[in-house]
Amino acid sequence: MARIKGVDIPNNKRIEISLTYVYGIGRSLSNKILSDAKINPDKKAGELTNEELDAIRDEVNKYMTEGDLRREVNMNIKTKMEINSYEGTRHKKGLPVRGQRTNRNARTRKGKGKVVANKKK
Repeated sequence: MARIKGVDIPNNKRIEISLTYVYGIGRSLSNKILSDAKINPDKKAGELTNEELDAIRDEVNKYMTEGDLRREVNMNIKTKMEINSYEGTRHKKGLPVRGQRTNRNARTRKGKGKVVANKKK
């Protein structure tokens, strides 16, 4: 298994898909990295040579991924919580941040539904 940015990428998948296992790399960025490194996206990850892997690693290092990106995202959330913005207060309460409904969904964040006693139909 090849390691890129500390992540083991699967050998049996196309390199275009395997790169998306790295946090911060999606399909479009994966294709951009492969085109800059001049590597065929249809190649399996296990078939890559060491030179090709080094070229991919050099291209990936140009972008913020994995630990740096996670740290920045968490710092942005903490900043919103400190300044008491609307999004920050929703993060503190463990509620949906982006305007979703909460009366009939978002149970995974809010907890189990409350039972109302003696409710007549």
